[in-house]
Amino acid sequence: MAFGIDSMNKKTNLKNRIVVFSCIIVLGLFLGLSFRISTCAQDAIPQYSGKASVTVNKNKPQFSKKEITSSSYEKYGDLDKLGRCTPAIACIGQDLMPTEDRESIGMIKPTGWNQNKYPGLVDSEPPYLFNRCHMIGFQLTGENANEKNLITGTRYMNVEGMLPYENEVADYIHSTGNHVMYRVSPMFEGSNLLCSGVQIEALSVEDNGKGISFNVYCYNVQPGVVIDYATGDNEIDKSYNTGDFAITGGNNGNTMDRSMPGANNTGVIPAGTTYVVNKNTKKFHLPSCGSVTDMKEKNKLYYEGPREELIDQGYDPCKRCNP
Repeated sequence: MAFGIDSMNKKTNLKNRIVVFSCIIVLGLFLGLSFRISTCAQDAIPQYSGKASVTVNKNKPQFSKKEITSSSYEKYGDLDKLGRCTPAIACIGQDLMPTEDRESIGMIKPTGWNQNKYPGLVDSEPPYLFNRCHMIGFQLTGENANEKNLITGTRYMNVEGMLPYENEVADYIHSTGNHVMYRVSPMFEGSNLLCSGVQIEALSVEDNGKGISFNVYCYNVQPGVVIDYATGDNEIDKSYNTGDFAITGGNNGNTMDRSMPGANNTGVIPAGTTYVVNKNTKKFHLPSCGSVTDMKEKNKLYYEGPREELIDQGYDPCKRCNP
């Protein structure tokens, strides 16, 4: 009788081992497949050649049927063991969009944050190389200092690469009231602390992609600057030719003139100016503000873009015109 019980126990233990071993194999295959998919996606990206972004998968987003919904939500992946951001996904509707001004995000130090200034190369004032880039833009989901949604990105990637696509989605949602599936995946090579770029996918839900549909990769580069992606260290590229600098962006791939802060000695406010910045007082104003006429011309900077970017650069809104 004891022999029979021992035999049954051995058979049970053997079955348990087989089940556990099978689970390990399946899990390993799944993880291996996931790794290969992400690696292949990274390998499929061409080297940066002067354009801020390129299309991926023939510009077709790759949301699964289970991911697509017309109910607003947002989900930000946990930081990995190196403290790096992982993909963020959202179904964006008007109800997720911000109703208040952006708050400070300066306390967040994403991986690869090694800040330096590059006057004449970075088109901002001060000319900081890196921005704290929202993976899903503030204008889309209203996230402030969410460390799961902030990566170290060059000014070039933030403004020339990512922003045109964010604007396209925001404009569509505002004009239609529809929802847009939106996913941003930072691409890190190996154990690098600075991502090589980000993949952005978007698909309008109610019209099945007729309004918005794209799949792009934005390069985390800054023309004229050499970047070590392992650490975020950076230095000027002594071989850089300014004639190689092409400002591009947007889903149509056309060249864009994104007038960031720049000097103008004519005294005439350029068309399209959103704010006039006083680089001496560090205040920004509406073009119609009376304080603008009191400024010395040498202190004026003409800016076209969102106020949040000025605040992030250390400028304060004028209390007279309340821009």
